Amino acid sequence: MVNFCSDNASGAAPEILRALEAANHGWAMPYGEDDWTRRLQARVQEIFETEAAVLPVATGTAANVLCLSVMTPPYGAIYCHRDSHINVDECGAPEFYTGGAKLIALPGDHGKMTPEVLEAAIVDAGVVHAVQPAAVSLTNASEAGTVYTPAETRAISELAKAHGLGLHLDGARFANAIAFLGCSPAEATWKAGVDALSLGATKNGVFAGELVVLFDPGRAEELGYRRKRGGHLFSKMRFLSAQLEAYLADDLWLRHARHANAMAAALAEGLAALPGAELSHPVEANEIFVVLPEPVIQGLFDRGFQFYRWGPESNCEARLVTAFNTDPAHVEAFLAAARELS
Repeated sequence: MVNFCSDNASGAAPEILRALEAANHGWAMPYGEDDWTRRLQARVQEIFETEAAVLPVATGTAANVLCLSVMTPPYGAIYCHRDSHINVDECGAPEFYTGGAKLIALPGDHGKMTPEVLEAAIVDAGVVHAVQPAAVSLTNASEAGTVYTPAETRAISELAKAHGLGLHLDGARFANAIAFLGCSPAEATWKAGVDALSLGATKNGVFAGELVVLFDPGRAEELGYRRKRGGHLFSKMRFLSAQLEAYLADDLWLRHARHANAMAAALAEGLAALPGAELSHPVEANEIFVVLPEPVIQGLFDRGFQFYRWGPESNCEARLVTAFNTDPAHVEAFLAAARELS
């Protein structure tokens, strides 16, 4: 079976399996008072070259909404791209965890927000009848598979800070963004003005594990209470932390992301060469959005290839996502079939 539906469809990496097996021996204190969690905290600070509060959680939604919950009052406004995960795919969790903050969804080409659009949207500060500007949330890599450069992030951060807003980064595919940019994690985050990061791992070879990274450790105590109150404080935390420690060891996370990105680039190059094909967005991470002739799409489905038709059922746009363990032979098989059908 060749599956390009999602990087969530992949399994876990052998290194993660071995880390879990090793963590399963002996006894360890619960609720994060274990050696794995302590080592993880130190490793994250080493990678990001700064002091930071590090809290493991199990899902990306939890990471996103816990970050936002300490940045936004119930009467606050969170500015995000209209296609962002927090706006489209989290079932009202940001509003729930913030106690009622309002998401302000903004347009932007290729899944990215611009300072100009953001500045035009920040209005009504101090007017008691309106939600008050509180935070900005970016997604890197974006839901369109594009990547914010550090300069682009910094431009939005400077505008946000000028209005007193915090900046959150949804990094469900942050490793893919860093692999594309070739910069340090620090340069793409706190050095560019990011206050809080949701660092993803599940899409990149972990069973279930994400990290909240707060570059303002002063908010860590409040976040700890919010994590507990929200049901995301794991008693056997070592099993989350062991996965994440292994993920970040020896640059495994970046090796995985480079492979996924390379597979996406190969798919994109092959598909773009087909008659009638057109890429919808630049392919900068591990997602490809491509318009294909309907007979090609249906023919690929008929041959058992799995991917998503994007948008309305009548739309001829497909989304394909590669993963840390995508087989190059599967990429070639998909492209060979598409060429035969074109």
